[in-house]
Amino acid sequence: MTDPAALAALHARCFTMPRPWSRAEFADLLAGQGAFLLTRPEGFLLGRALAGEAELLTLAVDPDRRRQGTGRALLDEFAAAARRMGAEAAFLEVAAGNVAARTLYAAGGWLEAGRRPRYYGPAEDAIVMRLDLTAPQQGS
Repeated sequence: MTDPAALAALHARCFTMPRPWSRAEFADLLAGQGAFLLTRPEGFLLGRALAGEAELLTLAVDPDRRRQGTGRALLDEFAAAARRMGAEAAFLEVAAGNVAARTLYAAGGWLEAGRRPRYYGPAEDAIVMRLDLTAPQQGS
């Protein structure tokens, strides 16, 4: 699944708020410097790494295939890829009300680093989360 149209279609199945990204937005992001895409048949993660930092742009898992370890596996792959690309820290934004995603990220070692009021509209803040990529990896 590397076609921007396929990514946009799955993203639309996963997100209504914030709004799903379009095929053109995926194509632009994939063409950007430092961008990388991790895929599984049931989902994908789009990230980028530049200047010692990585950003998790979006993580989408087919709603019918959730809670089977795909999200966690993609997060682990993201951290490994970001480290290989020289990142020492990673960041993401998640809707404050998205408890399932926040729980997944926290289980992966992500810590709340800040809040962006009304980032997703008048009623939804974004939680900024950070992952220290210099910390020893689990199982090391």
